[in-house]
Amino acid sequence: GLYSMAQPLFSIILPTCNAAASISACLDSIVNQNFHNWEIILMDAVSNDETIEIVKRYIENYPMIQIFSKKDDGIFDAMNQGVEKATGEWLFFIGSDDYLFDNNILSKVAAVIGSNVSLNVIYGNVYSERFGGQYDGSFNFLKILYKNICHQSMFLRKDVFEYTGLFNLKYRAQADWDHNLKWMLSSRTKKMYIPVIIAHYADGGYSSVTGDEFFENDRFQNYFLYSKGNLSLSQRLIVAGRETIKALIRLDRQRLRRSWQFLKERQ
Repeated sequence: GLYSMAQPLFSIILPTCNAAASISACLDSIVNQNFHNWEIILMDAVSNDETIEIVKRYIENYPMIQIFSKKDDGIFDAMNQGVEKATGEWLFFIGSDDYLFDNNILSKVAAVIGSNVSLNVIYGNVYSERFGGQYDGSFNFLKILYKNICHQSMFLRKDVFEYTGLFNLKYRAQADWDHNLKWMLSSRTKKMYIPVIIAHYADGGYSSVTGDEFFENDRFQNYFLYSKGNLSLSQRLIVAGRETIKALIRLDRQRLRRSWQFLKERQ
């Protein structure tokens, strides 16, 4: 039939909590894809609205949707549990108020995977009113220090988590940024940017309205840790130069000291 029982190419991990107002649009954007070799792992934080009933109606027609309803320790805990349950080769994380941008997204990504077998990260753009349009192009070792890649624009082969570990629950709002630093700065990552809008990203998600002071405090030292041995001297010079300018503008002595330490440290 249309839906093979073989290993799905994509595991779509979808955390929900009282998402009755938006979950249908999200699920429709997946079930209407013209590529069908996927599963949805829906991690529900014991919703007390209609979310579960709505999802069960989809499951009647799409047995590749599974729902797990249990208390969790926040969105990244739900995502970690989804990683452990996923059987697909590639993982994609989407919010219940986001949706895939058009019906060709999964077939486009599958085509990239098919012709680039060594890749383990593929990412594109999201579209959001919050960003006034598309966000945010190609990233490199420098840009990832100052801006995050939206998880709604990114496909990770499951083996990435073998060397990065799961999302760090210390970072309540920015665990995905911390995780992106890990794979971006690892020599084991084979990544590709594709100029495709993957998803419509809803504003007002948890991380967009909540600061994360733990991550802010740790960001540079984590960057320093994850990049050890993987950045050339010229790359470290670029980062140290950028940090020095920012430190001088803000008269931030600690930041100045850090950036010079980063440069001096034998990688």
